[in-house]
Amino acid sequence: MKKISPEESILIAGARGMAGSAVYRNLINSGYGNKKYGGKIFTPSSKELNYLDIFSVEEWFKENNPSVVVVAAAKVGGILANSTQQADFLLQNIKIQTNIIETAWKNKVKRLLFLGSSCIYPKFCQQPIKEEYLLDGALEKTNEGYAIAKITGLKLCENLRDQYGFDTLSLMPTNLYGPGDNYHPKNSHVIAALIKKFHDAVLNKEKTVTCWGSGLPRREFLHADDLGAAVVFCLEHWDPSSRDAPMDSNGHVLNHLNVGTGTDISIKELSLKIASITGFKGDIFWDKSKPDGTPRKLLNISKIKSIGWSPKVTLKEGLSKTIVKYKEQAY
Repeated sequence: MKKISPEESILIAGARGMAGSAVYRNLINSGYGNKKYGGKIFTPSSKELNYLDIFSVEEWFKENNPSVVVVAAAKVGGILANSTQQADFLLQNIKIQTNIIETAWKNKVKRLLFLGSSCIYPKFCQQPIKEEYLLDGALEKTNEGYAIAKITGLKLCENLRDQYGFDTLSLMPTNLYGPGDNYHPKNSHVIAALIKKFHDAVLNKEKTVTCWGSGLPRREFLHADDLGAAVVFCLEHWDPSSRDAPMDSNGHVLNHLNVGTGTDISIKELSLKIASITGFKGDIFWDKSKPDGTPRKLLNISKIKSIGWSPKVTLKEGLSKTIVKYKEQAY
C-alpha cells in the first residue's frame, strides 16, 4: 500500500530549481496533482513565497494546508561560490529548511521529504560512502557551511520523527546534472561549468580550454530525473518504521538514504567526454593552483536499492541529452 495518494496537496519548496523541477515532473507523470481526484501540487516561486521569512511561510501553510512537503529549496552553487560565501550558505540554508520543516510539523503535515547532499559526509571518507559514516570525520573545508546546514536539516527531521512521530524522510543525492541546471560562469556545478566552457570554446573557435584543479578527483553524477523518480518512490514506499526498513550495520534504523548511481568518474575523464560530445578538438590544460575539493566521493546506494529503487539514466545518455538541451537554449 502506497504511503501517499493522488488526493494529496503537495508543496514542492524549490520547485523552480533543478531538483525541485525534476520532482514536479515525476509527480505529474505518476498521476499526482490531478484535479479530477482533488490533487494539488503547489510550486510557489521564491518571490511568491519567501522561505527565509518565517511569517510568510506560516501564513502560506495556514492558507494552503499541504498534506505532503518536499524540501528542495536551498542556496546552492559550485566550488567557487561555496568556498567564498560560507556564511551565506550556512545561514540561508538553515533558515530556509528550518522554517519549512518546523512549520510543516506544527501544521500536522502527513509526510515530509528533505533533500540534502552527499557533501554531508567526511572529506576522507571510506569509499563507497555508507549512510552510517555521517559525522565520522572532518568535512571538506570548501563547502563546510553548506554541508553543516544540510546535516542540521537531516538531524532536525530525524529528531522530529524520534521525539514527536512526525513522518519525515531524508535523501542525500550525489552530484546532480540535467534539466534546470545553472550555467552561471562562477556559481555552477562541475558538469554545467564544463559544458559551458567547452561549448563556448567551440563557438569561439578556441584551441585550448583550461579547467580547475588537477582533474584527478573522482565524482559520481546523477541525472536530475533519476532523483525526481527516487523522491516519488520513497514518498510512496519508504517507511522507516516498518520491520524491513533499511538499517545500518549496527541494526539502527536509517532516517536518511543515499541516492546515486554507484559508479564514479574522474573529472579529467568527464572533461574528455564532454569535450567529445560538444565537438571540442583542442588541448585541455589543468590549473593546479585551483582547489580539487574532496579526492573521491562515491555513494553506497545498496540501502535505497533494497527497497526497490535504482537509477535508469546512464552518464553517456544523460550528458548527450543535457548538452543538446543546453545548445538549444544557448542559441
